[in-house]
Amino acid sequence: MTPSSTVILGTGAYAPARVVTNEELSRTVETSDEWIYTRTGIRERRIAGPGEETSDMGVQAARRALADAGVSASEIDLLVVATMTADMPMPAAACLIQHKLGVPTTAACFDVNAACTGFVYALDTACAMLTSGRYKKALVIGAEKLSTVIDWKDRTTCVLFGDGAGAVVVGLSAKPGLGLLGTRLGSMGESTDLLCIPGGGSAAPATPASISAGGHFMKMKGKEVFKLAVRVMDEAARDILEQHGLRADQISLVIPHQANLRIIEAISQYLELPMERFFVNVDRYGNTSAASIPLALDEARRAGRIKPGDVTLLVAFGAGLTYGSALIRW
Repeated sequence: MTPSSTVILGTGAYAPARVVTNEELSRTVETSDEWIYTRTGIRERRIAGPGEETSDMGVQAARRALADAGVSASEIDLLVVATMTADMPMPAAACLIQHKLGVPTTAACFDVNAACTGFVYALDTACAMLTSGRYKKALVIGAEKLSTVIDWKDRTTCVLFGDGAGAVVVGLSAKPGLGLLGTRLGSMGESTDLLCIPGGGSAAPATPASISAGGHFMKMKGKEVFKLAVRVMDEAARDILEQHGLRADQISLVIPHQANLRIIEAISQYLELPMERFFVNVDRYGNTSAASIPLALDEARRAGRIKPGDVTLLVAFGAGLTYGSALIRW
């Protein structure tokens, strides 16, 4: 029988050992644990250690996902990495991870940059390539070292972000109706200025002046991003449910992008689903961008929050502004 479904065979995650609490941040920037927590729901975040790169974190998460799936690196013929903080502008982090993991040189390896929505984009891309019949097993990773693009003197951004990685192994199944049921992706390119890193690209190459001015740090218009995030995540969630004839109360668990607890609570209210149906770990990791959803997905599985037959909703937004949702039946 021709395989008809793309299913997640295993998950894995990795977070650096170093924990930076709100109290520690308050020693270097004008803030407090109460100020950060009441506005974001974040208590602490993880920061990569010296010499610990995005690819290193991706490798750690990938090894755990491969072990969980019972799949060897030699079986992977497609490797897609969602990141906006690759080790270097070129080559792709996927190529570095391929070499470190021992994935065959015959595998297709590339990065996807859709910021915080990156994992959903990468998962959809990998699943589409698998269903083409040209690939058999994919490794999809979300990995970020956001500590390298944050101005640690800017309390509007430095309190929000952390480092980490998550990964899934995806394969084909002959059983219809399992795995990735569908996705809803979109972007709003007119809003690029709301969340961006203006320096370092071809439009504004790195110079001593641009570096001195902080052009290579993340810039964010928080209030505008908050409003748009709530709207587009709500719409993306409703659209994917409607496409598949499902009601919100039929979703066993929602795994949202972990950007801000207040955003997650707003989505809970709009979808009329209790917060108990949402998996939340933003308090311990902060916003890890493309690593956010796969890291939470792995924790949810290992905590017994996902069971066979469950339908899980992934929903995210990110710089671009990008947004996306996905439905998975286990």
